[in-house]
Formats: sequence, C-alpha cells, structure tokens
Amino acid sequence: MFQLPFPVRDANAGSGSKDLGDLPEWDLSDLYASEDAPELKADLDWLETECAAFAADYEGKLDTLDAEGLLACVKRNEMISTKAGRVMSFAGLRYYQLTLDATRAKFMSDCQEKITNFTTPLVFFTLELNRLEDAKLDAMFAANAELARYKPVFDRIRAMKPYQLSDEMEKFLHDLGVVGDAWEKLFDETIAGLEFVVDGDELNIEGTLNLLTEQDRSKREAAARELADVFAANIKTFARVHNTQAKEKEVIDRWRKMPSAQTGRHLSNDVEPEVVEALRNAVVAAYPRLSHRYYELKRKWLGLDKMQVWDRNAPLPMEDTRVVGWTAAKDIVMEAYNAFDPRMGQIAQPFFDKGWIDAGVKPGKAPGAFAHPTVTEVHPYVMLNYLGKPRDVMTLAHELGHGVHQVLAADQGEMLSSTPLTLAETASVFGEMLTFRKMLEKAKSKAERKVMLAGKVEDMINTVVRQIAFYDFECKLHAARRQGELTPEDINDLWMSVQAESLGPSFEFMDGYETFWAYIPHFVHSPFYVYAYAFGDGLVNALYAAYEAAPDGFQDKYFDLLKAGGSKHHKELLAPFGLDASDPSFWDKGLSMIEGFIDELEAMEE
Repeated sequence: MFQLPFPVRDANAGSGSKDLGDLPEWDLSDLYASEDAPELKADLDWLETECAAFAADYEGKLDTLDAEGLLACVKRNEMISTKAGRVMSFAGLRYYQLTLDATRAKFMSDCQEKITNFTTPLVFFTLELNRLEDAKLDAMFAANAELARYKPVFDRIRAMKPYQLSDEMEKFLHDLGVVGDAWEKLFDETIAGLEFVVDGDELNIEGTLNLLTEQDRSKREAAARELADVFAANIKTFARVHNTQAKEKEVIDRWRKMPSAQTGRHLSNDVEPEVVEALRNAVVAAYPRLSHRYYELKRKWLGLDKMQVWDRNAPLPMEDTRVVGWTAAKDIVMEAYNAFDPRMGQIAQPFFDKGWIDAGVKPGKAPGAFAHPTVTEVHPYVMLNYLGKPRDVMTLAHELGHGVHQVLAADQGEMLSSTPLTLAETASVFGEMLTFRKMLEKAKSKAERKVMLAGKVEDMINTVVRQIAFYDFECKLHAARRQGELTPEDINDLWMSVQAESLGPSFEFMDGYETFWAYIPHFVHSPFYVYAYAFGDGLVNALYAAYEAAPDGFQDKYFDLLKAGGSKHHKELLAPFGLDASDPSFWDKGLSMIEGFIDELEAMEE
C-alpha cells in the first residue's frame, strides 16, 4: 500500500487573528497540473502496464537472477514506487487541503484503488526475496557495488521474513488494505467536519484547540468544555474506528505470529524493541523531574490551587499576547537556519518562494501540520495551520526541518531516501532548537527569557512526556482490544489511566477530558508512531549538546546524517558524534537538557 501523508503535529496552534499577511498556498503543479492532466493519466496507464510486465518478467524467477539481473529488477521496482508515489502524493495533498470536498475524496479513493489493483501482482517481489539464501545474496552484493547500495532495503525486507505469510495470503492482505484506508478516511472526514461554537463563534477543531492557548482563562475553559461536548456527541464513531483498526491489526499480527502489537512499528522503524523500551522507561522515570516539577511552577505562576486541563498550554501571566505575522515568522526561522549553516537556508528558501507551503487555516482543511516528501524526483510539501502564535513559529521551524531533511535524502533514490521514524524527527526537532536558541539570544529582559524558556520546556514536555503517555495509552488500548470489543467508556478509562501519571499532582481533570483521545490522528493512521517524537527530541538534545561541546566540523557531519536518509542504521549514523541510542544512559543525556531549563526557571524564582 502507498501511504498518504497525514497531519502529525500535536495541535498547539496560535491566535485567531486574521492580520497575518499573505499566507502561501500550495502549487501542486510540480506533481500534476490537475486531476485531468494527461501526464497523470499517462502515469496510471504506465503503472498498469509496467506492473503486469514486471510480474510476467520476474515472478517465480528471482532465484535465477545474477547480480546484474537483480539490480535491473530492483531499479524497475523503484520506478514503479516513484510513479505510484507521485500519483498518491498529488491525490492525498489535494484531499488534505479540503477534506470535505466529495470530488477530492472520490479522486483520492479512485487513485488508491487503481494503484492497489495494479500493484497486487508485485507482492511476490518481497516474498521471493525472502526465500533467497543469505549466502547467495551476500555473494551478489560482493559482485556488484551498485546492488550492494540497496542492502539496507533488503535487510529491512528480510527482517519481516519470520512473519511472512503465503503468497496468496499476502496478496489478499494487500488488496484488503483499501478497506482499512476507508476507516482512516472516515476519521479524517469526521474530524474535519466537526463544528464548535465558543462564545458565539463557529469554529473548526483547529480554531477551537487554538483557544486553549488564549490568555483569557474563561475562553480556554469554554473551548475545553465545547471540545468535550462535541467529542462526546461523536464518541461512538471514534470508538468504532479505533475498535475496527485495532482489531484489524490484531488479526494481521496474529496471523503473522508477531510477538507484540508494537513489533511491526519497531521493524518499520529499524529500531530494536529494547531501545524503545529504554526510552520509554527513562521518560516515565523522569516524569517527576520534568512535567510534575514544571507544572508545579506553572501552577504558582498562574496563581491557582489546582491546574485544569485548559491551563496546560496557557500562556504565562507575564507573557505578552502577540501575533507573529507570516513574514516575521519566515525571517526568524530563516535567520536561525542560515546562522547554523548557509546551506541550510539555501535548501529552505524555495519552500517560501515556490508554493511548497500551504499555511492558512481554511474550512475543511485537515488540522495539524506535516511535511510530505512526495517522491525523490519532485520535492516535499509542507502543510501548516498558521495562526500567528510563537508556537506556530516553532511548528514552521519543525516542518521546514523535515523538508530540508527530505530534500537532502532525495539523492538516495526512492527506496533508500525514506528515513525510519526514529530518525525522521531529527532535522525537524533540530530546526526547532536552532530557532529557539536564536530567539533566546535576542531576549531583551529576564522576564522575556523566562517566558521563552517556559515555552520551550512546554514544547519539550509535549514532545517527550505527552508522546510517551500516548504510547502507553496505545499499548494499553491494543492489549485490551485483544480481549474483546471496547466501549467508549473502556477507551476513556485507558486514556485517563496515563494522564495523571504523566502530568502530575498539580492537575485536576474536568468531566469530559476522558474523551480527548478521540482527535489524535496518529492512533488511527499510524499506530505507535508517537514514540518517534520522544526519540527525536532525546536524540536532538544529545546532538545539540555535542554541537555546543565541539562545534568545529559539526555541520558537515550533521548534513551527512541527513543525506543518508534510510541508507544507514541509527547506530552507524550517530557514531561520528560519539552517541549510541542503544546505551540506556543516552536518553538521560537528552532528558537532562530539559531538566537544565527547568533548573534555570526555578533559579529565577529565588
């Protein structure tokens, strides 16, 4: 199945002011001029013909190929992936611009069905690869250096070997994937179609979540209660989607004899389960030193006996309510990128100049933000819902970091460019850190520095603590679903079981907060995705500490890391920096940076 992009940022958007300047929109013509473009029809026709020809030429014959023949086969497969990815990128990006448009939804579904049908005959490719003997493959890699370049792809395919089903079953599951996509679309369209009314204003989910960052506490409370009411009114739909998706995953995992619900994600991330477990355990152990400690500080700053959920992302009392216009946001991020290395600014500039960013909040547009790499022969596209808060500037820095990473990795080619999720957040979180440090340098007063530090700590807690709590919720959800159907109340209870532990004793939880699992897209689109955020934040904190300790030559090593895409394992990529994510103490290095910021905030109180 060719995956569509989806909004992946935890919604922390900003003010609803319209005075933001000219917000850019996508120009998708670099993919295709329109859904009727002759080039698009030609690519679909080519895919239909080439997929059939590929199967005719190679099915049942992979074990007869020499190194040169296998390389030709791999390259043909790569071209099929490129054409299919281009079509689905165009269809998906158009859909996310306006998810409530029935013609766009139909176009995307039609493209997905065609490509699924065309590519079903190709299922044999990975199955037969996994039947080749290791010694035979190793000999072919030794004989042909160009083929050997693809070894990381072969390694990831062969990691699935123990969980492979019969050829017929694999084709059946490939075809059935379209049905699973329909549940994802139901989720997307339900979320995009939700209507909220706060203080007489009609809002979509992005605008309503945005009110949780307003200075006016009564407005935050009104938004939180409206979110709870609307989620409750739709909770049966969300529970049905989660039950169905989790059950489908359980059935496939059971047939594949995967040892856990998380195994598939770890395999696709090219990361060892014990590394993820070490990350999870380090973060959970640090809850009291991170979120509990910070939110106790924030409770005092806000002058509250207890914080409510609508206070979690509240601005501080001493914080100026300001709107950052689009041009100012661009200048802030570009200054930070250029100061680190002018090459980074050169790669980022076309995103602003050439219609590679869709920034505005519009009715029916998908919430959140993402950077979608499309295919290596085109360029990435960034989606934002920009509303002008400083946090939105950080989201721009984050997604632009993804874009820079995707541009640099494109030279690896379609099969090697895609970075496993554990490293996919590296450039994005590093871009945020560069932007934050540049803004911190310019703080004009102790109060301004305090506000900026607090904002960064909150973002890091949202990225590390909140996402690991999400991961624990998903682990509990999938384990519970294996025992039977879950009622909405069952899922609510699982959600609440991780909230108090992660946020700490400074919080009370309003009635209705138990439904807030309903709007998180990761749980539906990409189960267990969320730990990649914590992985990325911890990794970048350790990387940034290495940069501060030894800046000479760091940029070249950093660009080499990004250029590698998915061609190397995380151990090999981090070695030049003297870092090793499989070392349990590695995660403490990353968490200590967050603790250091909280130390500084506490010192300001003395």
